[in-house]
Amino acid sequence: MSIETQPIVWVDDAAQLTELCHQWQSQTALAIDTEFMRVSTFYPEAGLVQVGDGKAAYLIDPLVLSQHDHFRQLLVNPAITKVLHSCSEDLEVFQRSFGVCPSPLFDTQIAAAMAGYGFSIGYANLVQTLLEVELPKDATRSDWLQRPLTDAQKRYAALDVTHLLVIYETLLTSLKASDRLSWVMNECALILQNVGPIDEVDPEYFRKVKLAWKLRPAELVVLKALSHWREMTARAKNIPRNHLMKENVLFNLAKFRPTTLGKLSKVEGMPSKTIREYGDVLVAMIKAATELPASDRPQRLPPPLSPQLGDLVKGLKALVREESERLKLPPELLVKKKDYEAIVRSGMNSGSYRLPPSIEQTWRNDLIGSVLLTYARAYSHSD
Repeated sequence: MSIETQPIVWVDDAAQLTELCHQWQSQTALAIDTEFMRVSTFYPEAGLVQVGDGKAAYLIDPLVLSQHDHFRQLLVNPAITKVLHSCSEDLEVFQRSFGVCPSPLFDTQIAAAMAGYGFSIGYANLVQTLLEVELPKDATRSDWLQRPLTDAQKRYAALDVTHLLVIYETLLTSLKASDRLSWVMNECALILQNVGPIDEVDPEYFRKVKLAWKLRPAELVVLKALSHWREMTARAKNIPRNHLMKENVLFNLAKFRPTTLGKLSKVEGMPSKTIREYGDVLVAMIKAATELPASDRPQRLPPPLSPQLGDLVKGLKALVREESERLKLPPELLVKKKDYEAIVRSGMNSGSYRLPPSIEQTWRNDLIGSVLLTYARAYSHSD
């Protein structure tokens, strides 16, 4: 049966899905994708789960079949590789709808980068490159929560998994030949390892607020409290963080620490609706944070790197570009943007540079770890 003639099967019955899960247990790999909406919600809202087994494309309706035990067991069956493309948001969908992430995981976007097809290649481009097939774009921005879905939506969704197993086999052959398959599996395992519980709130989220490094400890403690409140409230109401309170308002509140509703209303960017709904809560929270002892305040965050240390980052990036050309790997895959700064900050005071775990504890270490450290130490000694 050719790819183009594979049937599309709509699945919205629990018994039907149970029977399919039994059938799929004999597969060594399954193509998986999701369609979801995330326009005005904190969490992605699953509209569809697609499964391809090489014989058909199955469209599972998560609006009626979430938390299906047999499907959950299938998703984590260690004998079946789950093939996805650019999986990060899909993993959120699975965590929220089914309570598990598909594993073991094979991400074809990562695999394509390892196989020389460029960094962060889109699915349609990869299908065009490897299979010379052009995918339709007519349902890209569809409402996936509507019912019934149109035939165009169903076809679009089905094609997302129809070609995925063929791409998987093609990339698998290439990666085995270049001895890079272990790199892909290592990277995919790391992605799964870094997926936390869907409701886990990072207590250090305030560190991500732009310009937070400008705040003193007495202001940072307020920012920390407000950031935690925004995170908890946005999740509880299932609305985007910035719909509740924009980041610049968080910063301004921490900077000026208003302790009355009148002062709160004068903070730049503070919406009157937010004051009406949460004003008393915010004022009480700011007062409580300012009364905490100095020992409970966060230390000042490090400022941006100096121009001299910025030059070290540039030098490391140039080095990685050279190595990436030699290895035929995208430089962005070899060393991530945040890791350059992590290396520089690790030794900017002592000259004793260290690699972040994303390099030291992965396939990257053998390829470029010692090269990065040697360059950084030599740069430090040349001052």
